[in-house]
Amino acid sequence: METSQSRQETPVLGVLHFFCGKAGAGKSTLAAKLAKDLGAVLLSEDVMLSRLFGDQMKVFDDYLRFSRRLKTVVGPLTAELLAAGRSVVLDFQANTRASRAWFLSVCGQVGATHVLHYLDTADSTCLQRIAERNVERPEGSHFLSEEDFRLVTSFFEPPTEEGLNVRVYREFT
Repeated sequence: METSQSRQETPVLGVLHFFCGKAGAGKSTLAAKLAKDLGAVLLSEDVMLSRLFGDQMKVFDDYLRFSRRLKTVVGPLTAELLAAGRSVVLDFQANTRASRAWFLSVCGQVGATHVLHYLDTADSTCLQRIAERNVERPEGSHFLSEEDFRLVTSFFEPPTEEGLNVRVYREFT
């Protein structure tokens, strides 16, 4: 007779959701909606960076430096949540091949699956949304000029064959 203690049950892992899209594409809006719809844990890079380092972030290089530091904490936390069966929505940018490799490594630590949500949004739409966000200033947001948008966008790399499970959104609203 088999008992529950003698049975080897396969653990149910959570799913990692992360996002690729230019500034103003709607990544944070989609992240919040997914987290609510899925009952998943939402972790927002912009909110965390703002609360932890807001007054110290003056230029783009500051963002890069603090983002790397934040990932040393968020990565292991996310892996633990996934291993415990909780799905996680990481509202962190996955806009370069190198940044996407980090998300895959977090999944790989525990064998979890993932979905990369790619928001393919026109620059004109992004700039309109950025202008609105510059006025509304939701928590974690920072002022972004059109020049800043162009600079950040110059680093953008759309997802390619990288071993990713990609879901594409065209002009997400």
